[in-house]
Formats: sequence, C-alpha cells, structure tokens
Amino acid sequence: MTVNRRRFLLGTAATAAQMRAKAALAYGEQQTTINQSLPAARPNIVIYHSDQFRWDFVGANELNSSTHTPNLDALAATGINFTHAVTNQPVCAPSRSVLLTGIYATDTGVWHNGLGLRQDLPTLATELRKAGYTANYIGKWHLAPASEAQGGGHGPVKPEFRGGFADFWEAANELEWATHPYEGTIWDRDGKPIAYKDEYRVDFITDHAEKFLRQKHDQPFLLMISQLEPHQQNDLGRMVGPQGSAERFADAFVPADLRSFPGDWHKQLPDYYGACESIDASVGRVRKILEEENLAANTIFVFMSDHGCHFMTRNQEYKRSTHNSSLRVPLLIDGPGFDSARQIRELVGIVDIAPTLLEAAGVAAPQSMRGRSFLPLLRDAGARRDWPSEQLIQISESMTGRAIRTADWTYCVADPTGATDKPASENYHEYQLYDQRNDPHELVNLAGRKEYREIADELRDRLRKLMVQAEEADPQIEPAKLYP
Repeated sequence: MTVNRRRFLLGTAATAAQMRAKAALAYGEQQTTINQSLPAARPNIVIYHSDQFRWDFVGANELNSSTHTPNLDALAATGINFTHAVTNQPVCAPSRSVLLTGIYATDTGVWHNGLGLRQDLPTLATELRKAGYTANYIGKWHLAPASEAQGGGHGPVKPEFRGGFADFWEAANELEWATHPYEGTIWDRDGKPIAYKDEYRVDFITDHAEKFLRQKHDQPFLLMISQLEPHQQNDLGRMVGPQGSAERFADAFVPADLRSFPGDWHKQLPDYYGACESIDASVGRVRKILEEENLAANTIFVFMSDHGCHFMTRNQEYKRSTHNSSLRVPLLIDGPGFDSARQIRELVGIVDIAPTLLEAAGVAAPQSMRGRSFLPLLRDAGARRDWPSEQLIQISESMTGRAIRTADWTYCVADPTGATDKPASENYHEYQLYDQRNDPHELVNLAGRKEYREIADELRDRLRKLMVQAEEADPQIEPAKLYP
C-alpha cells in the first residue's frame, strides 16, 4: 500500500469515526433486537448496485494487483467487508428479485430474465415505506415483464411494476438496451424521457443520484443506485470502459481462474477494469455528497453486485454458472450498525440482504422472506460459530441447475436433458464438485471421483434439504459416473 493511499484510508477512517460519534446520539445504539425500542432516528439506506462486478476486483480483497478502487477500499476500511458473499441466482433480473424480496428466484416470478416481479410480494421498498420511509430508484431496473415495459421491454416502467419504489424514480427497465456508454434515455416517474449525450453512463446516473441526495428530506429514505457497468453493452457484445481504458489496462493482471481457460477475457479485461474504476469513482462521489449534506452519519451505505463475470471461460456467456467468478460478489456495508471495520468470512447470500437491512432499520421482516438477517454475525461470537455457512444457488438459462455453496465445497447438479424452459426439475445429475480449500480457482472438477463419494453424498443431502426449505420439490439426484 502506498503512503498516499494509507493516508487517504486513515483520513477516511478518522472522518468516519467522527461521523459515528454524532450518529450514536441520533441512532441510539440500543438496537439489539427488533422487539426492543426502535432507534430514535431510523437510518437512511443507500444501496449502490453495480452489475457484473467481480468480488476480487475490489482492492481491499488483495487478490488483484491491477485493481484501483480507493473509494471501495475506504468503505471496507471503515465498515464491514463480507468477503464470502454469494448471489443466489447468477443472472441479472433473478438476482435483483432475490435482493428486493428476500426469497428465491423460483418464488419471485423472475426465475430468468424478461419476467416480471410478482406484484403481491412484500419487498424491501414496500416494508420500509410502511415504516415511514420514501423508496427511490435510479438506473437499471430489469424487473418489469418484457411484455409490459415499453420499447421492446427496455424502456419506461409502469408504476405497478416498480416493486414498491413509489417516490423518486428515474430508470429504464433494461439500461443495456435503452442506453449506450455515452448516450441514451431513462424515464422519470411520470414516464417522461431524460436523455443524455457525451457523458459516460456511470457519471450520468451519479448526477441524478446527486440531484436526489441534495434535496431536502423530511423522512428517512431508501435509495437504490443501479448502474450497468461493468456489464457488457449488449448490442455491442463487449464491455465499454471510459475512453482510454483499453490503453491504460492493456497489460493488466489476469485472474488465475481465467488465464487457464479459453474465453474472451484477453479482449474484454482492459475495458472491464476501466468500468470498475469508474464505478469506484462514482461511489466516492456519492459518499462525499452524503457527507456534504450531513447525511452520512445516519446512512447505511451498501455496495454490492448482482453476480460476477467469468468472461466466457465456463459457458458461452459471462455468468449463469456455479463458479466463484459467477457467484462471489462484493458486499461492503458501512453506517449505523455496520461500523466496526471488520471482515466477515461466513457465507452470506443476496437473499439475506433485505431482512438484514430491515432489522437494521428497526422494521420487522415479513414472514415471506426466507433469507436471514446477518446482523448477529456482527455482534455475537456465538452467532458466528452457529451460523449455517451454506447457500442455495439456483441456475437458469444456461441450464436448469441447483448448487450448494459451503465454506469448503461447491456441489452442483443439473437437469440431464439440458432443458432451460422451466424453473426447476424433478431429476438432476451430479455435474460439478469443487474443493474451495485446495482449488479456489476451480480448475479441477471432482464430480464422479470415487474418493469423494462420501463428501458428494453429504452435500447432495444438504442440497436437497435446502431445496425443500425453499419450497421446491425434493428431487432425485443421480450420481456422476464419469469416474466409475
């Protein structure tokens, strides 16, 4: 770490400490369970959502020598870095549906892209609004049914399909089609277009986040800032970083899980690095605005992504697999209740985020939510010992598959027919088994090896249990026979 960067982080930490001292009086610091008295002032919540941002491209995770993310590193230095967070469905729309509802994609109505979020479901936005919050959204939505969103499913979103975000709204259903990196259109809450040109998309979205944050706020607010970057521009078939990215990152570090496989990483990584750097600068700008508006001390700030990116090394596109490059996501949270400057290594899922934020706001999670609040991990060593470090993963579009991710293993099963037109199957075959301790880059698939049969059987039973808990049918799972 350079001297300047160290000074930056220390300065940020000092500022954060002063902010927290002020926040303690307002927030009460008495929030240990929802049943106790609520905080005197409920915290604002800002979710900064990046699309397809790999967890190892955060500099604080110390795995990538070319990553330059000083603002995310500062966030990790003052808040909580969940180093083993995973998505429960590694594709855009299903992952977002899980985030907002706290249930699995097979129940949200969005088990693959293009479907609409069930309108009867409680969401993070609906529950916070009941508690006196405003619910506000900027950027990519991707949860309106393609048949209802205008412009071929890409454009403005009708109010009834906004998942409870009923206040400030400036968004497009599919930002990757409604916009391009330097021009495009989003729509306000009344369906009026907001066009931009000759400005990088990340900066344009950040401009509108600034507009919201500098308004007068008489109520606590939920704000979701949903960027597209570093996701590829769909109609161009490539990532597009800010101008000059390809030259600046021409010889950048190649992660070990990529360099051993064919794919398009050698063409896409330079712009991907540039897009990640732009996201980092935007995060820094948003946090600076929060400070300037005296909002930072009582605002929970979440940085996350919906899934990672494997650059066509594991299948014919960028995600939709059970590998770490698809599943592991950055999850950094700072603010009231998350201000202890720690790493949490227990497995948590995107399904757990909504119930966690509701508890942090002193709002009871609805019974529909299947995720669990991970706040106990921050305040109770016993909770960390007892935490079930396992997550259910559902796969669609590339295959109909299921997986269990534990601290030590990834075990995946797939519908052997190759069908992708249904949310689930009654019959699966073992497909993948990876040893996370000895093979973190997942270079060797152990499925079918006789010496791992006992481990596979245990993981199979644990997976079936998780599927039943998610109200899926208890399936038949046939053992792999590649190594008889």
